[in-house]
This record gives sequence, structure tokens and C-alpha cells, in this order.
Amino acid sequence: MSLAILYKGRKVRFKISLSRRRLLTILGISAFLTLSITQPWKEQGIDPLVAQESIRAEQLRIAAESEAVKQVREHAQRELTAMSIKMGELQGQLMRLEAFGQRLAEVANFDDGEFLFDTPMPLGGPEASLNEWPVVTDHNILDDLDQMIAQLDDRQNQLHLLESVMVNHHIEEARFIAGRPIGAGWLSSQYGIRRDPFNGNPTMHRGIDYAAANGSPVYATGAGIVTYAGRRTGYGYLVEVDHGAGLRTRYAHLGDYDVAVGDVVTRGQEIGKVGQTGRATGPHVHYEVLQNGRHLNPAEYVTRRAPTE
Repeated sequence: MSLAILYKGRKVRFKISLSRRRLLTILGISAFLTLSITQPWKEQGIDPLVAQESIRAEQLRIAAESEAVKQVREHAQRELTAMSIKMGELQGQLMRLEAFGQRLAEVANFDDGEFLFDTPMPLGGPEASLNEWPVVTDHNILDDLDQMIAQLDDRQNQLHLLESVMVNHHIEEARFIAGRPIGAGWLSSQYGIRRDPFNGNPTMHRGIDYAAANGSPVYATGAGIVTYAGRRTGYGYLVEVDHGAGLRTRYAHLGDYDVAVGDVVTRGQEIGKVGQTGRATGPHVHYEVLQNGRHLNPAEYVTRRAPTE
């Protein structure tokens, strides 16, 4: 095998003939020189721009994960703070229930040891084994909350028992609700839908308003136990009386009140004074009747007479 190259020009004319051996030699030398220059066996290195872009992307990913972890931590911190606040509220409620129960027991003249509000309810039963237990956590706050909730349930059970005894044996007839909560005054707003006196929007009025002179006496409309006496948002100074069997009355916007939680009141007993506290446009008493937490129209209770009358 041979290769012949013929070149013809105006003044130059030559011919090159390559044999197979010379041709292979030239190709080998060319390949050697090419490999020597390019050196493909050596590492070409990393493009600085590509490396910088990869580093920037990794930094952004780490920053996003760090921010997510911070948000989770802040959320957990808020949850723990809310749980701590709730635990404080439960502790206050537990102390209030214990004091309430002790006062009721004293008023009812029960023997010592019949209602012990500083000890758990006497309960029992056979031990039941469970194959699967619910997931639990070792947070002390959750344990404290569970313990306080159990104590609150015990106290409420005792109060229900005490209420039943008092209602059935002491104030069964007197707890009948009847009459107006004021002696002198006039009806200024009925129960039902009305125009809000502050913003003019239609709203549900869940009680009856009786306008009266500032400082006029406000009376309980039935015998019962005072379960709330103090300021409440919107109501101003509020007194709430539990009459048993799920029936309660409320007296709001008082200028002052003369009872405390745990007091036993009778029908016609003065419990406060007409005022303008809370969300009120003038001196009056806002009167509500509730049955198992549901508001009723007080008009039917205002117009009826007590059994003994």
C-alpha cells in the first residue's frame, strides 16, 4: 500500500509518494504528539463557575433547612408556653373549686369527712390489662396537666353530689325562678334579634334589659349558689347564680355586687346594685336565664309566680 500526492502549480510541480511503512510511521508520530499535548489521562479539574454555583445552591438549601428548624422550634416554644399558661389556669380553677366546695360544705352543715375536697374521690375497681397502650410523652407539663384535669373531674363530681344534696333537701321550692331582678325600673330591651347599640349591626340579644336608677338594688330571682361574682368582658360586673338542675341566671352591668362565689342566696335577696359597667350605654341590669348552657327567653320566668306566692 502506498500514497501518492501530486501537486501542479504554474511554476512548481512535485509529487510525494508514501509507502505503507512511512504512512504508518507518520500517523504514529502524529498520534503521539496529540496525546502528549492533550494528556487526556490527566484530570481536567473543576470549572470554578460550576463549583461556585453548586456551593451557592448547597448554602441556600442549608439556610432553608435551618429556617425550617427555627420555625419548628418557635412553634414548639409557643405550644409549651400556651401549655404552661393553661396549666396555671387549671391550677387557679382547681383552687377555686376547692374553696368553693369547702364553703358549700360549711353552709350545708355537713359532718366532717363527708365531703373532703382536699383528697381524691374514693374510686376503685379491678385492674384491666391492655395489650396496647397509647403513645405517651415524658414531658412534665403534660403529666401535670393530666393530673390537674383528673383532680378537676374529682372536684366537679363532688360538687355535683353536694349540689344534689343541697337542692333536694334545702332549697327545692325556693330555687324556683320567678319575678324581675329589680324592684323599680322599666323594660328597655327584649330578648331576641335587635340592632346593636354600639355599631348598629343586627345581633342576638340573649337576655332582657331593665333600666333603673344608678345604684338601685338588684335581686336574685330564685334561690341558688353563686358560681361567679366579678368582672367579665362585655358584661362588666357580673353575678351568676346556679339554681340546680342545669338552670342558671345572670345579672350583668352591675355597679357593685354584695355576694361571693359559694354564697347561698334566696329569692328576693339583694345581690348587687344597678350600674353601667361593661358594654352598656346607660345604667341598667342585663338579665339572662340559661338551661344546661343554652340561653332561654327570660320573659316566661319574669311573668310567672313562685309556688308559695
